[in-house]
Amino acid sequence: MRTYDIVIIGGGPAGLTAAVYAGRANKSVVVLEKGTFGGQITSSPKVENIPGFQSVTGNEFADKLMEQAVALGTEIECCEVEKIVCGELFTVETDEGSFLGKTVIIATGTRHRLLGLPKEEDFIGNGISFCAVCDGAFYEGKTVAVIGGGNSALQEALLLSETCKKVYVVQNLGVLTGEDKLQKAVAQKQNIEVIYGTTVKAILGEDALKGLTLAGASGETELAVDGVFVAIGLVPQNGIFEGLIQLDGCGYIVAGEGCETNLPGVFVAGDCRTKKIRQVATAAADGAVAALAACSYLG
Repeated sequence: MRTYDIVIIGGGPAGLTAAVYAGRANKSVVVLEKGTFGGQITSSPKVENIPGFQSVTGNEFADKLMEQAVALGTEIECCEVEKIVCGELFTVETDEGSFLGKTVIIATGTRHRLLGLPKEEDFIGNGISFCAVCDGAFYEGKTVAVIGGGNSALQEALLLSETCKKVYVVQNLGVLTGEDKLQKAVAQKQNIEVIYGTTVKAILGEDALKGLTLAGASGETELAVDGVFVAIGLVPQNGIFEGLIQLDGCGYIVAGEGCETNLPGVFVAGDCRTKKIRQVATAAADGAVAALAACSYLG
């Protein structure tokens, strides 16, 4: 079994940037990813806040980042990490075997938060989605609802408005929380309607999703829709590290700007750590910091 200088768990912008920096430092690196290399950004059809790119698709950016890491000697493995065992070396156990590392960088990112309603998981992929660029084409000419009022929700609504007949934005607060630029863009779309101060109480339909039961100031109402796009936030994917790495009350790995965890030799980068701003630029910055910290630890 080969021993790597750095085992990176997660192949999003944070993990791949860490691989680039570690590769440039001539360290042996393997990146372990259970899903899509590039992470959540691959779901974005147009990204305009990455330094050096006026506009780029999430897939294009992810592909370039992975190509750069591989060109520097990074090994890529598709597998799901199950646990980390500490010893003289770190043993990262996965569903495809184990990997030995002198150091570990955790860059597991986050997953979509669910509404927590009955039948919700039954309808995922069959009426409920989290990605307009992935599934929006299925609802061309139809009526959909986007749940949430932040940047992600407004971006989803704008994209869906290009092909859908009607897009409802259901926001539990009295105001939208997304950027002003996005709010103005939404306001200019005649086929987008924002429903404020309202929560989703139930999902309607049996074999197919038919609509939602909404609860607002005037009581409960039914909203007929063909599809629902949930954009209410993210949950860190750190459950397997509980008891090994210090987590905060929300499940994020506790770490400051140095990206060091409470366990010597284990570092963290990206959205899965405690931080105020979670953007692709800050994830990439974390990757650089974590890689350099790991290199310094290795000596």
